[in-house]
Amino acid sequence: MVSRCAEHTPAALPDLPILRSMKSPMACLAHAAAARIMRCLTALALLSLPPAFAAAPAASSSAAAPPVPDTLQQRIAACVACHGAHGEGSPGSGFFPRLAGKPAGYLARQLADFQNGLRQYAPMEYTVRGLDADYLREIAGYFAAQQVPYARSALPILPAQALQRGEQLVTRGDAARGVPACSRCHGSQLTGVQPDIPGLVGLPYDYISAQLGAWRTHTRATVAPDCMAEVAGRLGESDITAVAAWLASRELPADMHAQPAGSVQPPLHCGVLAGNGAGT
Repeated sequence: MVSRCAEHTPAALPDLPILRSMKSPMACLAHAAAARIMRCLTALALLSLPPAFAAAPAASSSAAAPPVPDTLQQRIAACVACHGAHGEGSPGSGFFPRLAGKPAGYLARQLADFQNGLRQYAPMEYTVRGLDADYLREIAGYFAAQQVPYARSALPILPAQALQRGEQLVTRGDAARGVPACSRCHGSQLTGVQPDIPGLVGLPYDYISAQLGAWRTHTRATVAPDCMAEVAGRLGESDITAVAAWLASRELPADMHAQPAGSVQPPLHCGVLAGNGAGT
């Protein structure tokens, strides 16, 4: 099993006894994901240091430290450490989502939610701490404009009945539970709607499942009324698995761009859509 584990373990990791003791590919994948998170945290820590410490110059202390470039590339350096140079995400881990091509308004809102404590993930909260709204909008605009190919991620093996349940919830909803179809808000092709509603297709299973679970347990939130928390609270664990698996396995439409603003009428009143004429 050591050779199997090596397939999933980053080459930069040392040959520790814990790696040799792993007996399943899932354990190896979990360790690889943790290693990627540690690399991201290290990048964030280095970026937070004053230039004199980050560069660790060997010259005398009297030498002037090089200035930090005032460029967009410098501003997104912490982002690309986890999300990729063009926001393509990391399908191999499943937990760092794609940012490329998402509506700019949605991306800016997520950064603000991390900043305000509505979304909880320590590396992201640290990254956006102290940044002003113009800075966040600039970062969001950069990733929204990126157009890069989509990559598939791993899927769990589920019975056909579970995938059928996922398709039902996504395309038709469940009126008995008060769950509207995902397509009512996220667009007929589930590619999102400008400027505030994200696409759902092309996202990894692990990420979709984790985010629905976070809304359900109130570790992810947004401005009230939080319609996603309301919907996720009406889903069972098996429903979340079914929805995440069906979305992650869906064939990508030819046009992955978000639909135009005003092309959907969400069935619930959502605080993030205030002022856009959306919601009932």
